Amino acid sequence: MKPCPPQTEPSVIIYHDGPVLHITLNRPQVINSLDLNLIRQLAKALDEAEASLRIQVVLIMGAGTKGFCAGGDIKALVRAIKNEGEKPALTFFAEEYELNLRLHRFPKPVVVLADGITMGGGLGIAAGADLVVATEKTRMAMPETRIGFFPDVGATGWMFDRCPTGYPEFLGLTGYEMVGAECLRLGFATHLIAGKQLPDFVADLALHAAKLPREKPAAVKQLQKLFAPWSESQTLTNPVMDEWVQTYFHEAESLPEIVGSLSLCSLEHNLCQGVFQRLSERSPTALALTLKLLRHNQERPLAEVFQADLQAARFIINHPDYTEGVRARLIDKDNRPRWQPDNIAEIKTLPLNLLP
Repeated sequence: MKPCPPQTEPSVIIYHDGPVLHITLNRPQVINSLDLNLIRQLAKALDEAEASLRIQVVLIMGAGTKGFCAGGDIKALVRAIKNEGEKPALTFFAEEYELNLRLHRFPKPVVVLADGITMGGGLGIAAGADLVVATEKTRMAMPETRIGFFPDVGATGWMFDRCPTGYPEFLGLTGYEMVGAECLRLGFATHLIAGKQLPDFVADLALHAAKLPREKPAAVKQLQKLFAPWSESQTLTNPVMDEWVQTYFHEAESLPEIVGSLSLCSLEHNLCQGVFQRLSERSPTALALTLKLLRHNQERPLAEVFQADLQAARFIINHPDYTEGVRARLIDKDNRPRWQPDNIAEIKTLPLNLLP
């Protein structure tokens, strides 16, 4: 994907507030969706933060009222694929994944304010942060299989370190949407703060950041103490759903196995029916690829997970389901994708040897 033409305002706004470097994703008209220009500007902002002795904390947020980041700019990506082939898309994914991995390894504390919609590539940025603040408006999900893609940005690896048992498979395959406190319950956020309190919270962060230790682990620990009074203390629980997800998704080796077990489900009928509906709407090839990645990436080093993501991305953007899914869901919006093949039963093995 080529950099976008010059805009009235930059895609990333940088603001220094003492020891805190504010980085704002600034494409509110598309819920701060990522393009190559934004990714490169964000990488430059991280360069500045890493080099500066004055900067103690990096704070990343999104412009506008709808959300932090809705993911990649998918429509622009598909246009680039149609006009120029796979090269611009692979450049985008390679630089996005490099940025994601860098955030996971960043030498200074990174805080993300995930207010509103935070999905796909937005979760890739949030996952690399040390502290992720959700609000009552936060909506997190990985809906990629619905457009013929897969949950990338390392998710099929790092979810196993954060989510309760069975949820990496459940979330990755179904695109289930987490709202507010559920983002904490399932391991995608670390704190829940009321949206109306965010300005005061950010001011408090700037006030105390200068006193943080230089060593990152100690600094993060101190930030956790600083955030505690702001965060809602009530813990959301859902033991019935947790048990259900573990029963039907944990260590499942194939899509027919999941669908077959769900067909025998007699308890939690609404959950079973909802999952059947979600799976039936999604690309069978994308579902099979997602499950293959989940099984391949569990317990692997994160760098290897991103390598697998890049190989998988190359496969899926050359598969007809990707452009067809984007057409049906985002461009024509007829919601009638013609998947090839069009049912899970026809997916025997993936026609690729991209993963060992």
